[in-house]
Amino acid sequence: MIAVPNHVAIVMDGNGRWATQRFLPRIAGHKQGVKSLRRCVEACVVRGIKVLTIFAFSSENWNRPSDEVSGLMELLAMSLAAEVPRLQANGVRLYFAGDRGRLSAKVQAGLAKAEAETAGNRRLVLNVCFNYGGRWDIAQAARKLVERGEEITELALDRAMSLAYVPDPDLLIRTGGEMRLSNFLLWQAAYSELHFSVKFWPEFDEAALDEALAFFATRERRFGLTSSQLVAQTGAPAHLDGHSVKAA
Repeated sequence: MIAVPNHVAIVMDGNGRWATQRFLPRIAGHKQGVKSLRRCVEACVVRGIKVLTIFAFSSENWNRPSDEVSGLMELLAMSLAAEVPRLQANGVRLYFAGDRGRLSAKVQAGLAKAEAETAGNRRLVLNVCFNYGGRWDIAQAARKLVERGEEITELALDRAMSLAYVPDPDLLIRTGGEMRLSNFLLWQAAYSELHFSVKFWPEFDEAALDEALAFFATRERRFGLTSSQLVAQTGAPAHLDGHSVKAA
């Protein structure tokens, strides 16, 4: 039986380049990317993945052309209204992680409404990182601890992160041929297996996801231990257990 990661994170890269290659406006690539996300969410549900975290809009994306940024904001609002019924039907609970302060009141209200409407779903947690950055996440966690008068330790920071309610990602996928994290889940991805796909995000389908899962199944997740220690501790190599727990 193939090991299935408990938590998959994805940098959905290449929407704009996909559109440019087809002589389409960049926003057309983002619209096609929504369809790929829908397909990916449903595939994760079928495969038994419990948490999917996606990088939808980074804190650096504000530097893109203003028409693309406004188009992305409009696309988010439209997608929320259109996708929530489908998420409900698939048992998907929606969360948004990121700094909401820069978003319009309309967009903030839409995020909160979508979270509330899917709060009872249990098959898959879908975290949408929107106006998110890994450095922002670490900084906001440290700020919380200072405000509470708590000592800043690794454990305390971990509990103050924006995704503290889910385990860290086992597998992090980036599409579009780039091989970097781009300020995504810098804290949480410390022990993630990294898989880079040359496919642009609009092209990423079930077969591409299965390729990433097959790669994950070959990995030995030691968390600082040796292979022999893992066998002695768990009775099986770590790559046979997609739900491995971090060693203390």
